[in-house]
Amino acid sequence: MKMRNLVVAAMLAPLLHSPGLAAQPLNERQVQGLLTATESIENRIDGDLNGDGRADTAFVTAAGTDGPRSLKVFFAGQGAAPHAAGQLSLPQSPIGPAELTVENGVLVVHDVTGGTTAVAATYRFRGEPGAARMRLIGIDAKYLSRTFAHDGSELSWNLLTGDVISSQLKAPSPGTESGYQKTGLKRTRRSVSTIYMEDTPDAEDLFAAIPPPR
Repeated sequence: MKMRNLVVAAMLAPLLHSPGLAAQPLNERQVQGLLTATESIENRIDGDLNGDGRADTAFVTAAGTDGPRSLKVFFAGQGAAPHAAGQLSLPQSPIGPAELTVENGVLVVHDVTGGTTAVAATYRFRGEPGAARMRLIGIDAKYLSRTFAHDGSELSWNLLTGDVISSQLKAPSPGTESGYQKTGLKRTRRSVSTIYMEDTPDAEDLFAAIPPPR
């Protein structure tokens, strides 16, 4: 019987250490230990963000109703404390909690802030191999009126290829029920560079850096 147990243990050992089997994500007590005294969790998600087979953790914090907001990512440690892999200050005045998803190892963050006039931003991050940090690989931004009181604009920037797609959003005529009409589609290209999470540009500032077509 002892020999059989040894054989079974030897067969299971490679599976237990396989990178395809994710470790348990951080529990609630561990996450709370990563917060400051004034922070609370707005939203959270777990998933493998750096391809090592372990469950990493991303969450958005808020300090009170009108206080600072932050996106934070921690890579799972192998028998050690989680590793801080990135942090980003988010705009205040959110219109609902930020949405977090993990798609094929990419952290997708959708955040809408403002009031009647709002900025909707979608950020895409992934763990940079060898750097133990989160890299920005894409950002979509939309400037709009939630009541269609004025024109808007939108753009999408792929930081892996440098491709930028921008367009204007034409507000509907008063009294009509249609939404924005997209016009003036323009494709340009920017030089490709590595931008880590901490250096992610503010979505609203992108419209000054990359003016929409006229």
